[in-house]
Amino acid sequence: MASLIHDNFVNFAPNFDDGGFVEELVKGVIDNLEIIDALIVRYATEWPLDQITTIDRNVLRLGIYELVYTEIPPRVAINEAIEVAKSFGGDASGKFINGVLGAIYNDWPEEEKKKRDNHWDQKQAEETTETEAPEIAAVEEKLS
Repeated sequence: MASLIHDNFVNFAPNFDDGGFVEELVKGVIDNLEIIDALIVRYATEWPLDQITTIDRNVLRLGIYELVYTEIPPRVAINEAIEVAKSFGGDASGKFINGVLGAIYNDWPEEEKKKRDNHWDQKQAEETTETEAPEIAAVEEKLS
């Protein structure tokens, strides 16, 4: 994986240093693929996982990873995924990605949304321990 990422940077962005972001993102999706795919199945109810186009499925995987597992503000993660889908997917990809990621986000308790949207002060952020998004625990429980 690291070799593939390196080769892509050499060929397409030789002077760009992402600080390891791409590798972290890819590794995070791979490490959490079972849970991420379970969230797709749960929230894209009209589409079996294998019938979602490869681009849309992988944009969802990246978007869900950013939304659930990183400190990226949820609206930023959702908007980034929508823009990638619009650029590389089909005509309805942006709306589809928005619907799935928005549904996951909307199921979060309001307190979690506020916390993740960076509407808390710095002291609380420093004192808060890393927590899982509410959907992860439910999916992990079902998978075990």
